[in-house]
Amino acid sequence: MHKILIIGEHDGKTLNPATAKCVTCAAGIPEAEITVAVFGADTSTVATQAAALSGVKAVLRVDRAENLHPLAAIFAPQLAALAADYTHVFGPSTSFGKDLMPRTAALLGVAQVSDLMAVEGAYRFRRPIYAGNAIVTVEADPSRKLIATVRVASFQAAPAGGNATVASKSLDVSLPSHTRYIGAKSGSTDRPDLQTAARVISGGRALGSAENFKLLFSLADKLGAAVGASRAAVDAGYAPNEMQVGQTGKIISPEIYIAIGISGAIQHLTGIKDARTIVAINKDGEAPIFEVADVGLVGDLFQIVPELERLIG
Repeated sequence: MHKILIIGEHDGKTLNPATAKCVTCAAGIPEAEITVAVFGADTSTVATQAAALSGVKAVLRVDRAENLHPLAAIFAPQLAALAADYTHVFGPSTSFGKDLMPRTAALLGVAQVSDLMAVEGAYRFRRPIYAGNAIVTVEADPSRKLIATVRVASFQAAPAGGNATVASKSLDVSLPSHTRYIGAKSGSTDRPDLQTAARVISGGRALGSAENFKLLFSLADKLGAAVGASRAAVDAGYAPNEMQVGQTGKIISPEIYIAIGISGAIQHLTGIKDARTIVAINKDGEAPIFEVADVGLVGDLFQIVPELERLIG
């Protein structure tokens, strides 16, 4: 049997869908026994949500005041201690997981396997390299604990229907004092979260200004979509960094992705190739984005986007 520990990502109230996708990945391992750990000050609500995921056998609540905010420097020593009884430790390849899991691997003295996208065995996986241009098969040493991040864009979320046991876990771990929470700032919006949205509209440098990005916001509101941006648009100051989609931004897998004024650099395509349907709008009919698009429209975005919004009503 392979005992797999998954670190649950949450905001204190809601379990991030990335956790359910990690469960799906773990369930592909033969004879998997899956436990989800949730760290926080009061994890009762998210622990109940984790327990409802199909395939999860147990949920561990690690509640202490220091865990109120998800700081990797604080979580990592606890996760490393908790990992003692497990063969595999998985985290999502989100900003949270990319911060936490390498620290945990370092504390345990093992190498991390990043961006698992397919399971071929208990220690054999596929993962993307070269900005997603190639897929490599890796085989980890079964004699060592496996620490890995899961490419959540490659997996469907585990469905509800589980009934896992929930227990509190106390860890006798001294925590570092050199890192402390000061505050967090984020743009407030009623739109869906970019990494979990079913519909995403992204804009590129062709929009020309931050002011012109309002065209996308208006269309997104009509469609109930999240809004993203290419790195070129972010670098030009048209959109904030948290909106960046691509290799150095967010890797997403929406049902529909609408790329507006985006040429389609390979780094951007890496972040969207798992989208179910890709729609491209660009005045350059030779733009690389059309090579991956399911639907393409060649034309002036400043005419097309308002007309689309009008037709949607």
